[in-house]
Amino acid sequence: MTSSQDKDTSSQAELLEQTRALVESVVMRRVDADTALIESGLVDSVLAVEIVLHVETVFGVRLPPTEIAEHLASVATLAEYIADNTANR
Repeated sequence: MTSSQDKDTSSQAELLEQTRALVESVVMRRVDADTALIESGLVDSVLAVEIVLHVETVFGVRLPPTEIAEHLASVATLAEYIADNTANR
C-alpha cells in the first residue's frame, strides 16, 4: 500500500468514526457502522432531520430531502455520501 492509499484509508476510517459519533449523539445509543438506521426504526423522521442538520453544520454537506432515506440507511452509507460530497469541493 502506498502512503497515499494509507492516508485515504486513514481518512475514511476517521470520517466513519466522526459520522458514527454524530449519529450516536443524536440517537443517544451505540450504533455500528452497518446498523440499519431508518429501516430498523432507530431513526424516525424527527431524528433524521436532526442528523441532517448536524451533517450540514459539521461537514458542510447538504442532503437533499428526497435522498435522506437513501443516505441514512446506515452510518457507513452516510459517511460515504459525506466523503463523496466533500471531495467534490
